[in-house]
Amino acid sequence: QVQLVESGGGLVQAGESLRLSCVDRGRTSESFQMAWFRQAPGKEREFVAAITWNSSSRYYGDSVTGRFTISRESAENSVALYMNNLKPEDTAVYYCAAAQAYAAGGAYVSSTYPYWGQGAQVTVSS
Repeated sequence: QVQLVESGGGLVQAGESLRLSCVDRGRTSESFQMAWFRQAPGKEREFVAAITWNSSSRYYGDSVTGRFTISRESAENSVALYMNNLKPEDTAVYYCAAAQAYAAGGAYVSSTYPYWGQGAQVTVSS
């Protein structure tokens, strides 16, 4: 059973950095495709980044390309999101998601992922 738990959110100033971590407590997602999405108040859930099970491919949303990096971590079957040069518009609840497989283009679509964490709040002040 996949059990995703996010951590590392918080309040930072514009231009600062944060690292989010997503750990699979069920330790069953080692071969899964993993992703991060975010949702700001009053807005739809937005794709942030995704990584394939073997880290061979990584995908990023247009608004975070060049500033965010997704990475699989060796410890505890986890995935990290390194966020640099944060902006106030990055303020949102960030969700970790997992899927066993998806069709071409599926990495960007939230409905692809059956497993989700509870979310971590990231607030960036100007």
